[in-house]
Amino acid sequence: MAQEEFQRGLEIRRAVLGADYVDRSIAQADESMMAFQQMTTQWCWGNAWSRDGLERKTRSMLNLAMLTALTKPAELRDHFKKTTQRA
Repeated sequence: MAQEEFQRGLEIRRAVLGADYVDRSIAQADESMMAFQQMTTQWCWGNAWSRDGLERKTRSMLNLAMLTALTKPAELRDHFKKTTQRA
């Protein structure tokens, strides 16, 4: 089940952020960051982003709102940049 969620998450993550960006992030991850890459891809993208009920644009907007509220300018910039390039 975990591998299925990871693969589903990888597919969604690549579709939203771009395959080059995602593949580069995974390739550049050291051992400790690889665990984070796997967890994020499986849980966030493979579980949360794959649920029925919301379109990807709505999920993206909610993500932007959360990043703004959490004062995460780097993550906000990256998500905004990647999602607007893909729109």
